[in-house]
Amino acid sequence: MGEVYYVTTPIYYVNDEPHIGTAYTTVAADTLARYHRLLGKEVFFLTGTDEHGQKVAQAAAEKGVDPQSWADKMVKEFLKAWKILDISYDDFIRTTENRHTQVAQLFIKKLHDNGDVYLGTYEGWYCIPDESFLLSSQLADGNCPTCGRPVEWVKEQNYFFRLSRYADRVLKHIEENPEFVQPEVRRNEVMSFIKGCVSDQSISRTSLTWGIPLPFDEQHVMYVWFDALLNYVSSIGYGTDEVRFENIWPANLHLIGKEILKFHAVIWPAMLMAAGLPLPRHVFAHGWLTVEGEKMSKSLGNAIRPEELVEEFGVDAYRYYFLREFSFGLDGNFSRRTFKERFNAQLANDLGNMVARILTMAEKYSEGLVPDPKGYPPPAELKESSAELVRELSETMERLSFSEALVAIWKFIHVLNRYVDITAPWSLAKESGKEEELMGVLYSSLEGLRLTALFISPFMPRAAGRIWERLGIAEPLLEQTLPQAANWGGLTPGLKVQKGEPLFPRLT
Repeated sequence: MGEVYYVTTPIYYVNDEPHIGTAYTTVAADTLARYHRLLGKEVFFLTGTDEHGQKVAQAAAEKGVDPQSWADKMVKEFLKAWKILDISYDDFIRTTENRHTQVAQLFIKKLHDNGDVYLGTYEGWYCIPDESFLLSSQLADGNCPTCGRPVEWVKEQNYFFRLSRYADRVLKHIEENPEFVQPEVRRNEVMSFIKGCVSDQSISRTSLTWGIPLPFDEQHVMYVWFDALLNYVSSIGYGTDEVRFENIWPANLHLIGKEILKFHAVIWPAMLMAAGLPLPRHVFAHGWLTVEGEKMSKSLGNAIRPEELVEEFGVDAYRYYFLREFSFGLDGNFSRRTFKERFNAQLANDLGNMVARILTMAEKYSEGLVPDPKGYPPPAELKESSAELVRELSETMERLSFSEALVAIWKFIHVLNRYVDITAPWSLAKESGKEEELMGVLYSSLEGLRLTALFISPFMPRAAGRIWERLGIAEPLLEQTLPQAANWGGLTPGLKVQKGEPLFPRLT
């Protein structure tokens, strides 16, 4: 087997339903997975759910059910949301699965046997919503600095992980590999944190039972964050299927929200070092989403479920908007006004109208068939724009700049639209002796549609598939690979095309 591109989302808490924030990370990861498959790579794309911990137990208690029943119910909501959003994950891991429990216990026992886990007493502040231990100096007006909610004082006997033993090694790794934590502002935050005061981390609880028991002391359950981080190795067979594990690990990319950066860029690398495992190649922390200028929260009632927007705008428009509207490493503000504006201007006008008019002309002027261009020369502007786009996609997707990648694709769409306007097939059809030129122009326009479907496929797979089908291409779009598939002239003359319904009917 060749090298595997391994990309992950965080696993999501099941204390509440998925919303546009959790979907933001998942759609981004799916787009990366699809892009790397388009490059011909073997991909392993992991997502899942984090089902242990105090706040999950509390959410279940509030609903009058046991935690496992609550988790089972909420997992169905995540699976439904990811299906609606066309998420092409290769595995969905649940921390209540036996395969995860087995690996988590193997891992913590190894650290315990190596002397990196010891029994002590924790006394300090704890944020239940974020499942996070906090120092007094970290509080913001007495509340959690991340979620702003009250914290509680806890004192209990815990097992601790010797994070302090590995802090300098983690810092050195980040300094020598600046691409490890991205974007740069987050890397600077992590380095400042490590250079401050890194203490050993509590990794067990005795005040609750909803968790994985420690194999060496069953009075304790694993602290939820220690448990959760291990999903990245439990899903690929650490300690249980070494051949598979070594083929896939290390992960190429952990995609996370910035609120969980410390766990992924400090604690997780230290855990891996303690276990003698390679570190993931990249950790990328994106920004938060607000809704109409306000932070999403249950109390404000403004947490939007993805299916609400998909029902209103469609799944391709949903994916396009969230990838195009925001710079991925920064915070962003969701607005229905900007969503509608992008839909009408870029999806309905630029893309949808272009597809409709080119296929309409093929039906009208070439009997619904892809014409033979014969000796008509391919247009240099389209060939050059396509070749340049392949290079731009490689560079922008490497930086996880989804917005810039879509801007580059839309440059190609504008070139194709301009080509149709300038060559004016409707005028050529009225002139005698212009049939060969007309057929050449129609072929080039249809070939431009083929390339458009290819380029948008990681971002809007359903729309890309519909364009592909309307061009009558038998070879599956999912089997195409870049850069070969982007070579000019891949559309076979004689294929039957059809206009079909509008891809993106304009919103009023």
